[in-house]
Amino acid sequence: MGGPRITASVLRVLAGLLAEPGAQRYGLELMQESGLPSGTLYPILARLERAGWVESRWEQIDPVAEGRPSRRYYQLTADGVVAARREVALMQQQMSRAAGPAARPQEA
Repeated sequence: MGGPRITASVLRVLAGLLAEPGAQRYGLELMQESGLPSGTLYPILARLERAGWVESRWEQIDPVAEGRPSRRYYQLTADGVVAARREVALMQQQMSRAAGPAARPQEA
């Protein structure tokens, strides 16, 4: 299965999920952490899920008893953790190269 197109927004979502790779996170948490609006976040999560990097599940609650709607939780898959770490590291490497030697710390 091919991976999703990696954009700055996708990297923000991946970084948020990688902060706690085994944790199940719901959309509002990811919106707050990434700073992305729902209209950007949810399509990214859908693409990551289609690529097999993320899996989701609906919370099993009684919305009336809880006083809120059910949440959809997202979690990186094992393949997703590996792929996300690779993509974040690749972007960091590219940014470091783009910054050039002037941005790197000087050795004493």
